[in-house]
Amino acid sequence: MERRRLGALDVSAIGLGCATMTPFYGTPDPESGIATIRRARELGVDFLDSSDAYGQGRNEELIARAVKGHRDEYVIASKFGNLRAPDGSPTSDGRPEHVKACCERSLKRLETDVIDLYYIHRVDPTVPIEDTVGAMSEVLRQGKVRHLGICKAGAATIRRAHATHPLSAVQIEYSL
Repeated sequence: MERRRLGALDVSAIGLGCATMTPFYGTPDPESGIATIRRARELGVDFLDSSDAYGQGRNEELIARAVKGHRDEYVIASKFGNLRAPDGSPTSDGRPEHVKACCERSLKRLETDVIDLYYIHRVDPTVPIEDTVGAMSEVLRQGKVRHLGICKAGAATIRRAHATHPLSAVQIEYSL
């Protein structure tokens, strides 16, 4: 498997998006998801992508089960800040206290001491991106995450975020 550099982060050229391994577009079999994650690693795919929004945290729990005993063989990316309002419409939360609380919950669900790549999943238009990324850089300095990323953001927001703390990755949804 070819490798790619995301800043200083080394990952397989192909990543495995894990969203649909927990209820997203139906109810998948968790054992099949675990088997897929393990088989991907056998094939050289070590880059796993998740979010606290996928399966309401159950996706991170599934990943924890799949990598148990082999955590050092995987690069785990997870995201926070993608929420639903009571009416079901999409919303986000980039407040610094939310960033820190989400990180702690993700670490617990992933059963790990560190998340390799931590993204803001949806930019919160009510919070300056500098405040959100500032809080993300705090959890990085505390050793809870290794690298930072941003999803679904415009160029000006990405530049402001990167000026606050260097970003290793930008993720834009692209679905075939």
